Amino acid sequence: MAGKSWMQRPMGTLAKWHIWLGWLVGVPIVMWLATGLFMVSKPIEEVRGNHLRVDVPEQPLILPNSELANPVTALKEMRAVMQDGRAVAILTGLDGAVSRVDMSSGETIAPLDSAQARTIAAKRIVGGDKVRSVTFFEASEVPFDFRREIPVWQVALEDGANVYIGRDTGEIEAVRTNWWRWFDFMWGLHIMDLSEREDTSHPILIAFAALGLIGALLGTILMFRRRKVRTLSEPRA
Repeated sequence: MAGKSWMQRPMGTLAKWHIWLGWLVGVPIVMWLATGLFMVSKPIEEVRGNHLRVDVPEQPLILPNSELANPVTALKEMRAVMQDGRAVAILTGLDGAVSRVDMSSGETIAPLDSAQARTIAAKRIVGGDKVRSVTFFEASEVPFDFRREIPVWQVALEDGANVYIGRDTGEIEAVRTNWWRWFDFMWGLHIMDLSEREDTSHPILIAFAALGLIGALLGTILMFRRRKVRTLSEPRA
C-alpha cells in the first residue's frame, strides 16, 4: 500500500497540472483550430477573389517616344533598377522572355555568367564570398527549394545557404538557408502537402482540421464534467 501511495502522489500532481493547463490552453486551442478550419475551407485563390477577375487579352506596354516600349517590342512590363551604379531596365515580353537594357545607352546587357553571379553573391550576401559551387539551372529544371520557373544561377555557400540569381534579371531572386529548408518542410507537414507545399485547401487538411476542432470542443466540454464530478466527490465538512 505504501508503494502504491508513493506512486499516486506524483501522478496525482501531474493530473492536477494537466487539468489546470487544460483550462489555460483550452480556449486558444479551440480558437486556433476553428480559425484554421475556416481559413482552409476555401482555396486561397478564391479568397483573393481571383475567380471574379474577367480574363482580358494582354496588351503590349507602349510609352510615347520610347525605343524600349513600343508596338514592335511587345513588352508586358518594364522595371527600372540600379545595378552596378547604372540604371537598368528589366524587360519582360508578352511571351515571358526577360532581358536587360542599359537605360543610358539603350544597349542590351548580356545574361549573367557564373563569374558575375559569384560577384553579386559576394557583394550582396553576408558570407557570400565563401562559395562552395556555382551551378546554372534552366527554368524547367530549377531545384525544389526555389520553385520558380526562371533560369537562375545557384550560388551554394559553405554555410549551406543557396543564393539564386536570375540569369536574365541580374537580381537576387531568393536566398534559401538551412533553416528555410527545415521551415519549408515543417510548412509542408502543417498543410499536409509535402509534394508542392502550396495547397492550403484540400480534403485531407479540411477533414483533419474539422476532427481536431471536434476533439478540442469535446475535451473542453469534458473539463466541465470532470470538475463537476470532482466537486461532488469531495467530502463535506
